[in-house]
Amino acid sequence: MNNVLNLFGRLLVAALFLPAGLSKLGGFEGIVGYIASAGLPLPQVGAALAIVVEIVGSVALIVGFQTRIAAAVLALFTLVATVIFHAFWGAAPEQAYVQQLMFFKNIAVVGGLLLLVSTGAGALSLDGKKAAE
Repeated sequence: MNNVLNLFGRLLVAALFLPAGLSKLGGFEGIVGYIASAGLPLPQVGAALAIVVEIVGSVALIVGFQTRIAAAVLALFTLVATVIFHAFWGAAPEQAYVQQLMFFKNIAVVGGLLLLVSTGAGALSLDGKKAAE
């Protein structure tokens, strides 16, 4: 049962990142503008990096390939993006509550990703198949 739960957990985490990456791909200029509005340098590079991390990381989680590495990269990416884009402590009062919710939701996602770093993908994965050989 642990392997089935691990698979569903990986799929559900990927369900957060894959649509986000695909939407950034389709709305590249918008995400570049959003990154630039945060005052970050090289917003085109940041947008491209976000797209690659979210799409490639999601696919890696879905199939269970290099899961520990993919989860670690997604955790770091999520942590950095959370601090930059959901800084509720500096948000306008009317936005602070929503930003705080987003911040702590993302912190929980980082926690789940760190569990995947710790446990790996389980048997129902490419990593598990390779380990069984």
